[in-house]
Amino acid sequence: MIKKCLFPAAGYGTRFLPATKSMPKEMMPIVNKPLIEYGVDEALQSGLHEVCIVTGRGKRALDDHFDINYELEHQIQGTAKEETLSGIRGLMDECTFSYTRQREMKGLGHAILTGETLIGDEPFGVVLADDLCINLEGDGVLAQMVEFYKQFRCSIVAIEEVPAEEAHKYGVISGEMIKPGLYRVEDMVEKPAEGEAPSNMAIIGRYILTPDIFDILRDTAPGRNGEIQITDALREQCQKGLVLAYKFKGARFDCGSIEGYIEATNYCYENIYKAESKTVREIEVNEESLEAADSEA
Repeated sequence: MIKKCLFPAAGYGTRFLPATKSMPKEMMPIVNKPLIEYGVDEALQSGLHEVCIVTGRGKRALDDHFDINYELEHQIQGTAKEETLSGIRGLMDECTFSYTRQREMKGLGHAILTGETLIGDEPFGVVLADDLCINLEGDGVLAQMVEFYKQFRCSIVAIEEVPAEEAHKYGVISGEMIKPGLYRVEDMVEKPAEGEAPSNMAIIGRYILTPDIFDILRDTAPGRNGEIQITDALREQCQKGLVLAYKFKGARFDCGSIEGYIEATNYCYENIYKAESKTVREIEVNEESLEAADSEA
C-alpha cells in the first residue's frame, strides 16, 4: 500500500557548524552509523523500500553512502571487518534510491513539494533523519504508523508530549482522542508563541502523507520564518478531511541539537553497538581459531 519514503535532506545543519560546513548533517554518525542509515533502515522495516532523497549542494556523500566502494570492500574482503558492512549492504540490496535537488531552502513544506517528482500520485512516508527514533521492544515508529494508515487511509503525524515551556519549538496539535494514543487532529500550529500552544503534543519527524498534500502545498503561502510549512498544509488538510496524530512507542532523540545528539550516541552505544560489536568479535575469534587449526594441520 505504501512503498515510498521521502527524506528531506537539503538543509544546512547550522546548529552543528563547523562540523556541517563540508559534511551533510544526515551523515553525522551515531556511534558508527550515520543518521540517514538509521532512517532508511526504519523505512525498510516498515515495508517502504523505495527511498526518495531531496538533497542540495554539498550532499554528494549521501549518494556515495548508498553505493559500492570497490576499493574499500576489496581491502576488507575475507576479514571480520566485512561484517560491519552487512547492514548497509542489506539496505542497498533491498532498497532503490532516487534523488532530486532542492535549489532553495524554503522550509520543510517546500522540501516535500520538491520531492513530488519522485513520489508521484501515491501515499508516502516522510522521515527527518535528524529525529532519531528507536523502539527496542517492537516495531519502529514508521511501521506503527503504517498499520494505522492501513485502517484509516489518511495523513498521519507522529507526536510526543513535551514540557509546556518547550512547545514553542515545535508544530503542536490539538484534537480528540479516538483510541489510546491516537487523536483526530482538529487544529495545529507551527511554533506557537510561548504560552499560546493549544497543547503540549508536539509533531516530530515522522509523517505519512496522502498525495493531495502536494496540491495543498502548491497553494500554501509562506508562514513562520517566511517558509512554506508542512504544518500549515496539514492544518488545511485536517479542516477538509481527516488527519490523525499518533503518540508513538519508542524513544526519540533530536539529533539536530548537540544535547540530543550526545544523548542518542550514549543510548545507541549502550543498547545497540555493544551487542553488534560482540557479534563481530565472536566472528574474529572463530576466524583466529580456524587459522590456528589450519596452521597445526
